[in-house]
Amino acid sequence: MLLEKIQSPADVKKLSADELKTLAAEIREALVRKVSTRGGHCGPNLGVVELTIALHRVFDSPRDKIVFDVSHQSYPPKMLTGRARAFVDPAHWEDVTGYTEPTESEHDHFLVGHTSTSVSLALGLATARDLKGGDWNVVAVIGDGSLSGGEAFEGLDNAGEYATNFVVVVNDNEMSIAENHGGLYRSLAALRESGGAASDNYFKALGFDYLYVEEGNDVAALEEAFRKVKGTKKPVVVHVHTRKGLGLRCAEERKETFHWSGPFDPETGKPRGEGGENWPDVLRDYLVGKIESDPDVVVVHSAVPVGIGFTEDVRKRVGKRFVDVGIAEEHAVALVSGMARGGAKPVYSTHGTFIQRAYDQISQDLAVNGNSATILVTMSGADGMNDASHLCIFDIPMISGIPNVLYLCPTCVEEFRAMADWAIDQRERPVAIRVPNAVQHRNAAFDADYSGALRYRIEREGAQVALLGLGDFFERAERAADLLAESGIRATVVNPRFASGVDGETLDALAATHELFVTLENGSVAGGFGEHVAARLAARGAKTLVRGLPKEFYDRVPFDELLRRNRLMPEQIAEDALAALGK
Repeated sequence: MLLEKIQSPADVKKLSADELKTLAAEIREALVRKVSTRGGHCGPNLGVVELTIALHRVFDSPRDKIVFDVSHQSYPPKMLTGRARAFVDPAHWEDVTGYTEPTESEHDHFLVGHTSTSVSLALGLATARDLKGGDWNVVAVIGDGSLSGGEAFEGLDNAGEYATNFVVVVNDNEMSIAENHGGLYRSLAALRESGGAASDNYFKALGFDYLYVEEGNDVAALEEAFRKVKGTKKPVVVHVHTRKGLGLRCAEERKETFHWSGPFDPETGKPRGEGGENWPDVLRDYLVGKIESDPDVVVVHSAVPVGIGFTEDVRKRVGKRFVDVGIAEEHAVALVSGMARGGAKPVYSTHGTFIQRAYDQISQDLAVNGNSATILVTMSGADGMNDASHLCIFDIPMISGIPNVLYLCPTCVEEFRAMADWAIDQRERPVAIRVPNAVQHRNAAFDADYSGALRYRIEREGAQVALLGLGDFFERAERAADLLAESGIRATVVNPRFASGVDGETLDALAATHELFVTLENGSVAGGFGEHVAARLAARGAKTLVRGLPKEFYDRVPFDELLRRNRLMPEQIAEDALAALGK
């Protein structure tokens, strides 16, 4: 196998034209085999195989610096920089991450998982090079809708006034994660249709030289273009037209589905394993129902509509009542704030790891103005995403630290619906709702009003020990209480319902009859729910065990292992409570 002999880009430079075709085929074969078995970014990587080969044949990595945006396209680069074994040998599939990672290789310059950053990061390298008198090339590779992110514009805008060696490769596969959105992409379409000759040229307007390559999956055409810009003395954009998912029929035909996928049958494209009830389907049914029953409801998302079950057919069904802003979380939050002020009932949804990019807008554009938009935070917690660049455990400290935002944490589907019904219709303040990952149902009555001074809900009366299980960790509190009962401790079980403050009245009352409190949260404990509870109780002399996750960038640690490591399994919670009571 030719791929197994590639130890560095120097080996790629030695290959003949026929060998390059063989290498491209073997890269695709290895990629499909691994991703179809383990899951991962499929379509983006299949589309950049020839682009990656050409980059490494023309430029001299790692002396020349190549920075990939988002890392959606990082699998082929890893195969050509000494890490092919992690793709061809199943025993070594876990040796590398799904993202560029400097600790893996000198060819990776940044750990990159969030979007629209490559231009700014690479421009920083170029600026440092110029300050130190270096003469190597810097290349930023950006695509898959990342140009719609505000940081991409900021980086391009700044780079356009530099007189320096700086190359931006725009990988234009006509897609974001779903379809592209935004007026910018009309300019890219005009450039494609005119072979790069259209007068409407976004990149030239920002100060870049410009070169177009129609055959973006042809190594020879790409090499010719890259040789023209190697050693450039000013910023230049190489606009490359590629085919997302090339080489795998199901990925070419269903580009959105195979941008990232779980394990699948490469022959049919069908998912492997059993299905079952999931939150995207729950959210889809709920939100479509709200849209169809209330003409003021509008749903907004940032480029990953399948995260709320809004597949292409659903998007067509609801029409303009769904807005995909592209990869632009900051804009999305300000947009829904304006919608709310204008009398609409906007619901914005994005994953917990991505809401971080909109911190300032949540604070300034939404909360300061007191506009009643609803934000659904999905994939939250340690069972959301588990690689270092996509951790979803920091949303509670972030959102709870912003005044005037109520952060609700439902325990189940039924409580979510009750909270969302109220949040969408109320006009008092912005409301965020932390959507669990596991679908749970509870046969209970839930409040229809969450206004005013919200109170914790005591679900099980007891004494000595009070277990406060926030959101999806409420079930762990119940299971720990059952175990404590076997030791003669009748614990109180509390559903806190919100993370953006504390219910001092309930805590004070419980402190009079309980000597130990245990808080459980699926997120970072630093600045989180439990620390605020413990601070309130400390003045009353009550002891509190705060259980959650440490503030760290852990990487690919299985959820159950994280729980055990941090004493969050029900039996561990019960053991620690008994030990704290001296039993």
